[in-house]
Amino acid sequence: MNNILKGGEFLIKEVPANEIFSLEELNEEQKMLRDSAKEFIDREVVPQKERFEKKDYAFTEEVMRKLGEMGMLGIAVPEEYGGLGMGFVTTMLACDYLSGATGSLATAYGAHTGIGTLPIVLYGTEEQKKKYLPDLAAGTKFGAYCLTEPDAGSDANSGKTRAKLSEDGKHYIINGQKMWISNAGFADTFTLFAKIDDDKNITGFVINRSELENPDSLTFGEEEHKLGIRASSTRQVFFNDMKIPAENLLGERNNGFKIALNALNVGRIKLAAACLDAQRRILNHSIQYSNERKQFGVSIATFGAIRKKIAEMATGTFVSEAGSYRAAKNIQDKIDELVAGGLDHQAAELKGVEEFAVECSILKVFVSDLAQHTADEGIQVYGGMGFSEDTPMESAWRDSRISRIYEGTNEINRLLSVGMLIKRAMKGELDLLSPAMAISKELMGIPSFDVPDYSAFMSEEKALIANLKKVFLMVSGAALQKYMTEIEKQQHLLLNASEILNQIYMAESAVLRVEKHFSPDSVEAAMAQLNLYKAVEKIIAAAKEGIVSFAEGDEQRMMLSGLRRFTKYTNHPNVVALTEKIAAHYIGKGSY
Repeated sequence: MNNILKGGEFLIKEVPANEIFSLEELNEEQKMLRDSAKEFIDREVVPQKERFEKKDYAFTEEVMRKLGEMGMLGIAVPEEYGGLGMGFVTTMLACDYLSGATGSLATAYGAHTGIGTLPIVLYGTEEQKKKYLPDLAAGTKFGAYCLTEPDAGSDANSGKTRAKLSEDGKHYIINGQKMWISNAGFADTFTLFAKIDDDKNITGFVINRSELENPDSLTFGEEEHKLGIRASSTRQVFFNDMKIPAENLLGERNNGFKIALNALNVGRIKLAAACLDAQRRILNHSIQYSNERKQFGVSIATFGAIRKKIAEMATGTFVSEAGSYRAAKNIQDKIDELVAGGLDHQAAELKGVEEFAVECSILKVFVSDLAQHTADEGIQVYGGMGFSEDTPMESAWRDSRISRIYEGTNEINRLLSVGMLIKRAMKGELDLLSPAMAISKELMGIPSFDVPDYSAFMSEEKALIANLKKVFLMVSGAALQKYMTEIEKQQHLLLNASEILNQIYMAESAVLRVEKHFSPDSVEAAMAQLNLYKAVEKIIAAAKEGIVSFAEGDEQRMMLSGLRRFTKYTNHPNVVALTEKIAAHYIGKGSY
C-alpha cells in the first residue's frame, strides 16, 4: 500500500506520481460497472430528457426503481445489509456516470445513496441498519435527508425543530419544519435533525413514513418550482406532533451536527463526481455541433475562438477527473488502512472521509464552478441555438447552477478548506509552521541564478507546483501571523487563500496523472501544461490581492518579490500551440 498522506499534507510534501490514482487504473469490475451505468443512462434517460424538463416526478421515481433493481443504489451499502459493499472509488464511479445526463436524476440518486442512506450506514445501530438499509439498497424504499430550515441553512445547528421525550420515555414527539428536501415527494425513509429540549446541538433520528402511528403527523408542501433539476422532487416537510420510537434516535444525543458534517464531507466529493460526466457530455455536444454547424461556408470548428473554447472545456474535464479520483483513492486507502488496523468498517469510513475533508471541499468548489462554466461555454458554442430548449445546453446550464449551492455553498466551502487547514496546524496535526518559516528565510536570502535541468518529463511543472505551495504558505502564514485568532473574520483573505489552494491541488493532480500514464507528446500532457499556466495566472492574481491588502512597506515589497520568484517559468509554454493541439485532437476525434 502507498505511504498514505494525511489530509492537506499535499501542501508540504512532494507527492510521487506512482502514489496517485486515476481513471486509467480502473480494474475490470470497475470498467464493467462504468459501462453498465453509461449504457443505462444512454438507453433509459437521454431519449426521455424532455420528461425530466416537464417535471415528470413519477418518471424520476421509475428510473430510480430501475437503478435499484440493477444494484446501483446499494453500491456503498455493506453486503450484510443487502448492498454490494464496494470500495469508495467504485461508489464515485457510479455517481460519476449515472449523474451526467440530467440534474434531476443526479439529485435524486445523490440524495438517496448519499445523505439519504449513508448516515444510517455510518451511525446506525445494528437494528437500524438491518431494518432500513436492505430496502434503501434495493430501491423498494427511497431516502430523504431533512436538515435545512427556513432560518437554518449553512448554520445547520441553529434549527428550530424540536424533539421531546414522552413521559413514559418510549417516544420522541417532534415538531418543526424543513425545506428544500430532495426526494420528499416519494421518499419513505427520512433522516431528520431536531434539538431535544434545550440541547446545544441537534440530534439525528430516522423513521419510515409508512410506520408512523399517525400518518398526518408528517405533511408536505407543494413541489418547489426551480430554475433547474425540474423533475427532482423538492418539498417542505412539516412535523406535527410526529411520534417516533425512542430507539429511532440516530447516533448519540447532541451528535447530530457531527452526523450532518460527515455526511456533507462525503456529499462534497460525490458532488464533484456528479459533475464529471455532465462536463464530458456538454463537451461532446459542443464538439459535434461545432463540426456540423457551417458559417461563412466552413464548419465553425475551424474558427480559433471556438477551438479555444473546446480546448479549455476538455482541459477542465481532464483536470476535474484527475483531482476527483486522486482524492477518492486517498480516502479508500485510508479506510483500508484503518480496517487493517482493527477498526470496524463503520468507524473507518467515518475517519477516512473526515481525514480528507479539506480535499473534499476543494473538489466541490473547483469542479462545480467548472461544470457551470463548461455549460455556459456550451451555450456559447451553440450561439443562439444554445439558448433554445430544443438543444441540450439550456437545461445543462440550469441544472449545473445548483451544484455551487449544494453541500454548503462554494463560498462556505472555500472558507472551510482554509479554516480546516489552519485548525489542523494549530492542533499540531499538520506542520505548516516550519515550512512557512523556512520560506521567510528563503525570501531574505539571495536567489539562485543557476538554470535548473528540466530534461525529465514534467520536471519543470513539478518544480513550479512546489513553488506555488510556497506562495500559499507565504501568504497564509503572514496573514495568520498578523490576525492570529481573528483570521476567521478576514473572509476576503481566506477566499484568496482558498483560490491558491484549489488551483495547486488540481494542477498537481493533472500533472501527476500525466507523468504516471502519458507521454511527453500526448494531448494529455498539453492539457496539464495549459491548466498549470492558467492556474499560475489565477494564483498570482489571488496572492497579489491578498498581499497588497494586509501587508505594507518592506514586508509587502518582500512578499511581492517572493510572489514573482515563486511563479516564474524558466521555459514558458506556448499557450496557443497547446490550445491548438488539444482542440485539433478532440475536434478530429469528434468527442472527448
